[in-house]
Amino acid sequence: MPNITFSSPLHKDKTVYAVAGSHTKTVLTLAKENHIPIDFSCQDGECGTCLVKVTNLSRKGPMGGPLTDREITVLKDLGKITQAEIDAMAVDDNVHTSWRLACQMVLRDEDILVEYPSK
Repeated sequence: MPNITFSSPLHKDKTVYAVAGSHTKTVLTLAKENHIPIDFSCQDGECGTCLVKVTNLSRKGPMGGPLTDREITVLKDLGKITQAEIDAMAVDDNVHTSWRLACQMVLRDEDILVEYPSK
């Protein structure tokens, strides 16, 4: 079971344990279930409101599921990912950015730190 630590400048860090085998849960779903105030709007990967910075703490394998097409578009529009990083991901099937959309990032079996802004 991976440990997911949520961190924000305005809130105390909170670590939650993702249930083993929950490979369909997004970071946003887990945050909502644990009353972690990550901002969101569309929940469909189109607005960028739920932008988070994710760091792999366990260092085993790729971090989270691959980026969705919607996520790539929004991250590129926000200037958080370059075309070179997008091209590299297409070749080696590995995530090349720490910026993710919480509504799109599907959890894997690694410990991660999720940094989010707070209002």
